[in-house]
Amino acid sequence: DQGKDVLLMMDSITRFAMAKREIGLSIGEPPTTKGYTPSCFASLPKLLERAGNTSSEGSITGIYTVLVEGDDFNEPIADAVRSIVDGHIVLSRDLAARNHYPAVDVLKSVSRVMPDVVDKSHMQIAHEVLELLAVYKDAEDLINIGAYVAGNNPRIDRAIEHIDRINSFLKQGINEKVTLEESVGMMKEIINRTAD
Repeated sequence: DQGKDVLLMMDSITRFAMAKREIGLSIGEPPTTKGYTPSCFASLPKLLERAGNTSSEGSITGIYTVLVEGDDFNEPIADAVRSIVDGHIVLSRDLAARNHYPAVDVLKSVSRVMPDVVDKSHMQIAHEVLELLAVYKDAEDLINIGAYVAGNNPRIDRAIEHIDRINSFLKQGINEKVTLEESVGMMKEIINRTAD
């Protein structure tokens, strides 16, 4: 409203929702999904949709965290937030346990605005890398127990060929700096290289 560009960080939407639930229950609202009250769900769009461009100048960029119980990404608050925001980054305990940082699960993370902010070649190369990762993840159990025989499925063979480079690309040291152009270049190199 004042024409400024603002970064809003909130940790966490889950705690905000829990507080709204307690207030709602204390004034007699009926519990709905997982005990959350209707006013809790009604307050989420008011908070989350406030971020974005203003009508004239300035913007609010919102970065919110959502805590999920037992890694249940379909619990009501996570589900409601996901339906409102333009994108989400999912952190994985499994990746963190493997010392894979940042522990971002790129297959579960989504950006609805990516097509609006990157060019077609960037989109295409990112989709190719994600597809290889997804094919590998789908076949990972078979590969790990030795049940997959090379040559049975060219898509799985290609994913196996590239998986180490993809995982290396997805890791980044704390002090390591990489530009967007460098990232796109590294993805192109992954896709265009054959196994060593």
